[in-house]
Amino acid sequence: MLIERLNRPWSGRLAVCLIAGTATAVAVLLHAPVAAHAQMHGHGAVAGMHGHGADGTGHDERNMPGLQGLNATPGESAELAVMFRNFQTISREVTNLPNGIRTVTRSSDEAVMDVLVSHVVGMIGRVETGDDPQIFIQSPTLDIFFARGTEIETTIELTEDGIVVVQTSNDTEIVEALHQHAAEVTAMADRGMQAVHEMMMTGAGN
Repeated sequence: MLIERLNRPWSGRLAVCLIAGTATAVAVLLHAPVAAHAQMHGHGAVAGMHGHGADGTGHDERNMPGLQGLNATPGESAELAVMFRNFQTISREVTNLPNGIRTVTRSSDEAVMDVLVSHVVGMIGRVETGDDPQIFIQSPTLDIFFARGTEIETTIELTEDGIVVVQTSNDTEIVEALHQHAAEVTAMADRGMQAVHEMMMTGAGN
């Protein structure tokens, strides 16, 4: 299943490479890879995040309703839940480039690793086609990616060190957003849902 997803046809803006010898993925976390509005997509958004549940339901750590989305599949929401529940197994290295980012993400749990790879590939594919999943807790940093994804060059490479994602752009606004989102993802890998709560509160205070 994972190999099939990595071997799917992509347009020329996204290259996916599978390194010989990596039969199982050794790493990852969502990078893709995420122009703020105060009210996002009309579902009770708190300023700074895409609606973490104005009624408090978004803070249900057991069921995690905030991981659902207006345009997300149940499988995608389930992948997010696996990542948040197992964030302690995930580690990331981020290099900010003058024109983008290079991230290396890995998990010490093989099952989590497979989910992470699937998530990374799937979300970057969505960015390429402008298909916003509108996850309720989604960072508004992602808005520019879904709106202008054709201006981002992406490569994904699975190595023994983890999943390596390089994203670059000639647009300085997109580069700034790439840097910011990479930091947000690292915070989530470090602190899980607590990082989301912190970003929400920071956004609400602006």
